[in-house]
Amino acid sequence: MTEQVWCGVVELRQYMLKPGQRDVLIELFERELVEPQEALGMRIIGTFRDLDDPDRFVWLRGFADMAARHASLTGFYHGPVWAEHREAANATMVDSDDVLLLRPCGPFTRPKTPGKPVTVTVSDRHVTGSQVVATLRSEHAPNTFPALPVRENEDVAVTVAVQDNSPEPSPETLRLEPTARSWLR
Repeated sequence: MTEQVWCGVVELRQYMLKPGQRDVLIELFERELVEPQEALGMRIIGTFRDLDDPDRFVWLRGFADMAARHASLTGFYHGPVWAEHREAANATMVDSDDVLLLRPCGPFTRPKTPGKPVTVTVSDRHVTGSQVVATLRSEHAPNTFPALPVRENEDVAVTVAVQDNSPEPSPETLRLEPTARSWLR
């Protein structure tokens, strides 16, 4: 498997789900929605269960650039796969609008010690970890696909890391368990 993934633009997506629906969405997502998105040029970098919130699904999706993001999202959300599965996916969700648009500072690197929790820290500066797999900064380009809102006018640094010992939960740090098909696992 590839040890690094490069994307010019990445979405950090956090979905609040109806109680008990996270595994329903993950099963649908991994069975029906990964390959069709990747076939349109998107890269599903990571899919996660939040260890501190049983009703949150977190994922990272990458694109070559903003123009490719627009083309890929248009193809997917106006295409037959989403038309077939959107009602089932949306039925699991309370909110899917917590999205940061980010620019990677370098490639994502596959964890050297698979199977450990992944942390995603959003703050005003990058943080260190035992195994940083990616660092990202806010992307300030206009949202090229307004049907999917993003958090605008924020200036953040995001660090994705594998931790040898899981940090205490904090408002800035998500402690995540990779799903079965997550590239970051």
